[in-house]
Amino acid sequence: MTAEGQFQVYAKTAYYKGNLVAIKHLNRKRIELTRNVLFELKHDILENESITLDWMFRYSLTLDIVKGMQFLHNGVIVSHGNLKSSNCVVDSRFVLKITDYGLESFRVAPDGDDSHVLFAKKLWTAPELLRMEAPPARGTQKGDVYSFGIILQEIALRNGVFYVEGMDLSPKEIIERVKSGERPSFRPSANVGCHMEELGQLMQHCWAEDVLERPDFNQIKVQLRKFNRESSSNILDNLLSRMEQYANNLEELVEERTQAYLEEKRKAEALLYQILPHSVAEQLKRGETVQAEAFDSVTIYFSDIVGFTALSAESTPMQVVTLLNDLYTCFDAIIDNFDVYKVETIGDAYMVVSGLPVRNGKLHAREVARMALALLDAVRSFRIRHRPQQQLRLR
Repeated sequence: MTAEGQFQVYAKTAYYKGNLVAIKHLNRKRIELTRNVLFELKHDILENESITLDWMFRYSLTLDIVKGMQFLHNGVIVSHGNLKSSNCVVDSRFVLKITDYGLESFRVAPDGDDSHVLFAKKLWTAPELLRMEAPPARGTQKGDVYSFGIILQEIALRNGVFYVEGMDLSPKEIIERVKSGERPSFRPSANVGCHMEELGQLMQHCWAEDVLERPDFNQIKVQLRKFNRESSSNILDNLLSRMEQYANNLEELVEERTQAYLEEKRKAEALLYQILPHSVAEQLKRGETVQAEAFDSVTIYFSDIVGFTALSAESTPMQVVTLLNDLYTCFDAIIDNFDVYKVETIGDAYMVVSGLPVRNGKLHAREVARMALALLDAVRSFRIRHRPQQQLRLR
């Protein structure tokens, strides 16, 4: 998720032989597994983690991309051709790995596809490749540098791919402006705030319109190391720092989930205490079987509304609900002043008992009698919202 609350696109994943792998959909009906293809499929596709990134962590991830692209450019692969943030995944040791390189024979460009998804996939593509009718499937090394510049802006600003400050353009509009070659060249915002001006300049060099002005990854690596002289290049130190960062994020997440759990637990207990006696609710919370208990001496109170059936027939359902809610809210506030327990309400019937679940000797009759007088007194001043002139009667 970006700093502006927007969502970033990551690779789809699945489990294969117990390992988490990234999924790449290939629009091919038939694939011949030659020796070269089998070799390419051996490369690890590792899990994707989303964690809070401080500048040390961002630098480590960026340097991982540079090292990976150095390897590709100096090897038999030559160029990636499809470098983008969704092809950069992070493994369980917090090391960024580049995926989806090679296998260019599997890629099929859709003919005449004008969809939003197609243009969104091209946001990392260099302008010179966008202008070609049939760009090389492997791309170019300078095109990879351009793509790296776009990813570098994503990592630095965390506002999504090709973020342009103050503008809200669709992927198609962005691609058309980049492809047109307008002057000055249309590019993402390179302002990285208070961190470092040199990082913004590196982005601009990477996505320069003139391919000869773009540095190669050997030069980029040298510049990144100059920007971060104070950072340790020791593998173990970087790994420990990444582990600490991840542990801190896990602690925050656990604390947040724990607070949410405790709040839901509190709500569930409050509801349980409302519908069951306290002693019964406590037994259920402890996972115990509720034992039936006999009470020798209690007083039970029943009441209902006189003429409730006729009143309901002349009222709307919502008016009936409002009436009962107002009345029982009033009753519930009154019975809190007496040693009684409300058993249930069914329609207009109100049932209360004294002497259980807590025994009170011979005081139960007195408590119910006093409560009944208090309820009758309250009914005299009670007003029905939709019939303010009608006096409610209780029996």
